[in-house]
Amino acid sequence: MQLGLVGLGRMGFNMRERLRKAGHEVVGFDRNPDVTDSESLADLVGKLAAPRTVWVMVPAGDPTRDTVTELRDLLAEGDLVIDGGNSKYTEDAKNAAFLAEKGIRYLDVGVSGGVWGLDVGYGLMVGGDRADVDRAMPIFDALRPEGPREEGFAHAGPIGAGHYSKMVHNGIEYGLMQAYAEGFELLDTVDLVTDVPAVIRAWQRGTVVRSWLLDLLVRALDSDPELDDLRGYVEDSGEGRWTVAEAINHAVPAPVISAALFARFASRQEDSPAMRAVAALRNQFGGHAVHKV
Repeated sequence: MQLGLVGLGRMGFNMRERLRKAGHEVVGFDRNPDVTDSESLADLVGKLAAPRTVWVMVPAGDPTRDTVTELRDLLAEGDLVIDGGNSKYTEDAKNAAFLAEKGIRYLDVGVSGGVWGLDVGYGLMVGGDRADVDRAMPIFDALRPEGPREEGFAHAGPIGAGHYSKMVHNGIEYGLMQAYAEGFELLDTVDLVTDVPAVIRAWQRGTVVRSWLLDLLVRALDSDPELDDLRGYVEDSGEGRWTVAEAINHAVPAPVISAALFARFASRQEDSPAMRAVAALRNQFGGHAVHKV
């Protein structure tokens, strides 16, 4: 199958390589001249045979909106646009309606796999009409992990369902990572446990907490047993915030995901104003000692 791929960053580049290994013809475009196959979006579209399929893999927000807008002017009725970035699910209905004015089809795909997807495949969550999903299935089959389709692919529902599912997936990821991180700190704090990496490595087989994330933590500890080479500063790319907001909107209790998100906010504070207030209050009502700057 022929595919246009817009955005050849950390994930898009590897996706192109995985698709090509599977025998698909991929024409890529990226602003980086060292990796692009085309000079412009117009050049990319010109290299594709109708009906065209173009996968957009650029950052969420304005970059995606601008790309969809430009593609609308370049593509024709019967073409298909797939947004595989981390767009907020509320953008999908707008994009689909905008493209539909010219008869252009649309799918939204939540993609998980990070930099490892080239070798192990990508988990895919797709939103859109069944006919459009079936049309793009050769691409999805090449990208997903080997094995039964349902273990790495889901047609999650109509437009927006793919990105909504990926949003919740990433919220869960926040909570899992935070739990592992807190366990690491607890083990690392006591003198009783003398080989923290060995303990965490032992959890990889036969325990209920084994997972790919745990394997990645072991990998990090192998190169830096105390994680001393890193600062405890963690950004968030938006999906955790959106997940918490959805939990509030639907009155779904999500204390773990919420706490994990707030922990990331705390990681960016060199000196927490809130904790200064707590210290001041403890000093005022109980005469507890405080640490002066």
